[in-house]
Amino acid sequence: MTLNKGKSAEIRSVKLLQNKGYKILKTNWRYSHLEVDIIAENDNFIVFVEVKMRNNTDLNFDEIITRRKQKNIINAADKFINKYEIDKEVRFDVIIISPKEIKHIESAFYPEVE
Repeated sequence: MTLNKGKSAEIRSVKLLQNKGYKILKTNWRYSHLEVDIIAENDNFIVFVEVKMRNNTDLNFDEIITRRKQKNIINAADKFINKYEIDKEVRFDVIIISPKEIKHIESAFYPEVE
């Protein structure tokens, strides 16, 4: 994904979330080597969003966001929550943008319980 396409996908995703009533807290938030594309909140949740752009919609979810990528987002979320002392329920969403549609998957993945 080129930088311009990636930026365009993130802008579209931010607008989608705002239209759904989310407040955008951060975009492209980094902690060390970890990054979260969008951090947003609504009345009930703080939401960490991964944005993916695809040429087709036939890919399975594991090909779109690997377990390793999920773990990185979860670790970044943990750092963000601790840094800003967030006291809200956490949710991990994915927004997939293809030529034909934009799809918001709420609760797309969960942290593993150890």
